[in-house]
Amino acid sequence: MVIKILGTGCKKCVTTQSNVNIALKELDMEAEVIKVEDLPTIMAYGVMSTPGLVVDEKVVFMGKVPSIAEIKDILKV
Repeated sequence: MVIKILGTGCKKCVTTQSNVNIALKELDMEAEVIKVEDLPTIMAYGVMSTPGLVVDEKVVFMGKVPSIAEIKDILKV
């Protein structure tokens, strides 16, 4: 599993990355977590409002910080 956090480094993006790491730990899962800060790459995903969260190349959140519970629900599928 590859999880990408899309954002330019704002506080919301940092919080999203932290929430992803906590969710992975609580689910006892491993994934490659990649921080994407390049604006053209972020826009290529169709994300116009950060943070964005991409799981296995599918955009699952954008424009808000997903909660740990929301991330866990997505990762359990």
